[in-house]
Amino acid sequence: MKCLEETINYGGEDNMFIDQEYIENLLDEAKSATKEDIQKVLDKAKEKKGLSHRDIAILLQTEDEEQIKEIYKIAGDIKKSIYGNRIVMFAPLYVSDYCVNNCVYCGYKKNNKFPRRKLTREEIQQEVKILEKMGHKRLALEAGEDPENCPIDYILDAIDAVYSTQNDNGVIRRINVNIAATTVENYRKLKEAKIGTYILFQETYHKPTYDRMHPNSIKGDYEYHLTAFDRAMEAGIDDVGGGVLFGLADPKFEVLGLMIHNEHLEEKYGVGFHTISFPRLRKAEGNDLNKFPYLVSDDMFKKIVAITRIAVPFTGIIMSTRESAEMRRELLKYGVSQISAGSSTGVGGYKERENGQKDVDQFELADHRTPIEVLKELISDKYIPSYCTACYRKGRTGDRFMSLAKTGQIQNVCTPNALMTLMEFLMDYSDEELYEKGEALIKEELEKIEREDVRNLVRKNIERIKNGERDLYL
Repeated sequence: MKCLEETINYGGEDNMFIDQEYIENLLDEAKSATKEDIQKVLDKAKEKKGLSHRDIAILLQTEDEEQIKEIYKIAGDIKKSIYGNRIVMFAPLYVSDYCVNNCVYCGYKKNNKFPRRKLTREEIQQEVKILEKMGHKRLALEAGEDPENCPIDYILDAIDAVYSTQNDNGVIRRINVNIAATTVENYRKLKEAKIGTYILFQETYHKPTYDRMHPNSIKGDYEYHLTAFDRAMEAGIDDVGGGVLFGLADPKFEVLGLMIHNEHLEEKYGVGFHTISFPRLRKAEGNDLNKFPYLVSDDMFKKIVAITRIAVPFTGIIMSTRESAEMRRELLKYGVSQISAGSSTGVGGYKERENGQKDVDQFELADHRTPIEVLKELISDKYIPSYCTACYRKGRTGDRFMSLAKTGQIQNVCTPNALMTLMEFLMDYSDEELYEKGEALIKEELEKIEREDVRNLVRKNIERIKNGERDLYL
């Protein structure tokens, strides 16, 4: 089978590196791959060196049940070898639902008529205190696109409000930011505000679909949106997180789009996506799911998560509470390394939920468990819930973090830090059942730390945390 990558220039101009015809040709060609062709790709995948576009297309077109099971196994083995059994925890914080766009799929679209709001600084701090009472240390700040009602200065003040809020032992140590594509100047301001990862979903890499999904909108400029990470990296932000909204276009096309985008960033800036998110289209105010022909089945969803893990072994994969507890539990086996817990997708939603009110959500959630309930299941399944933010604060970001991951040294840093942050959570937020489960897991995992010096240091730090100290990390 002839490799298209040898015959097609897929990039075009530098700022239009997504070539629709190239991706579609790859997928068409991959349909004729034999079982032996697929097995060669699977054998290559086990080496954890990533895959070519052609390899990824072949796996995406795989229909053989036994080979799909092997995809799952390889993905699980890769994840375990790199990330161990750590699962990073976070929650979203929605600060404004003002929006000038009419994105077809979104509950915040301009044409939806409901009372819009943005949180005051005091309201943001109220939300943060509630999130801190849940034990969260890492937030993803979210806002609609409205240059007048939600300008960059408002976002910067919101970030400052979050970082300056403390509730007993609770404090937010990392803020990831998911706001609309913007200018180099504004990205520099976000960098100066000490954000963690800048997150932006392309929504869909299929330009005709993108144009249909964003009518009469600022967001409708496909090229400007596509090159947002270039501007962010030019501004010095080296941790960026990509994603699409699966269900808008062919998910196989989208996976290849994500991989090509990641490759573009690696080649141009030396580092690709820090994380990739996997939101799946859900019911929202004003959208009709019957009008979306590419809704992703559970089986396809599991397959594309696993293939992504194989294709980019060292990139974090995020799964939100859009998905059910059962789906999230299964996908943790195949590649997911970060999950949210106790989430609200409404502006002021945490305070309103505490008061028994219904907030206006951006989309429907499927997992409504509290963080304690989520942690109990994770620990029962032998995962270590991690609230660690050490790498960001120690400057282990961008290519420095990837170097740590690729050399395997991540296990000597991240697992110990995860255990210490779990001990913090147990001391400050858990109930009796969770404490007993968590402490038993910590003792078990301590014995698995190979380096004696690290093991002894973590053991001492665990005792210091039990005696009241906080924020200890390597």
